[in-house]
Amino acid sequence: MGKKRIVTTKEVGTEGAESKRSSNIKKRFAFGVLYVESTYNNTKVVLTDPAGNTLAWSSSGSLGFKGAKKGTPFAASKVGELLAERAAAIGIRDIDVVIRGVGSGRESSIRAFTAKGISINSIKDTTPVPHNGPRPPKPRRV
Repeated sequence: MGKKRIVTTKEVGTEGAESKRSSNIKKRFAFGVLYVESTYNNTKVVLTDPAGNTLAWSSSGSLGFKGAKKGTPFAASKVGELLAERAAAIGIRDIDVVIRGVGSGRESSIRAFTAKGISINSIKDTTPVPHNGPRPPKPRRV
């Protein structure tokens, strides 16, 4: 049945210190930028500081939603709630929102984020829109 492991008091003390350190947040921010990428299949949300450095992120797929359920507004709201809790732990009170994509989770993720008490300064939509699209195919010769 294998070798028995003997635990000393030093090992137990170091394990407690590691968990204490991980819960302690290194930097606190009062302002952040929330990037919401919403496609038909998934919703990804990234929280950054004003310089663009990622502080926290999540997506519908990372929360355990699979298949067609990842693109639903319910899944997007769960992502927004999770990131709002992480933002509150960092100390963020105000955010700017940048939306990209045409999925159904655009609005619901932002609503869930504001429900936790974080105020929104501005919402910017950066969804790419084609001006004329690619060149159409040549006519078929039969």
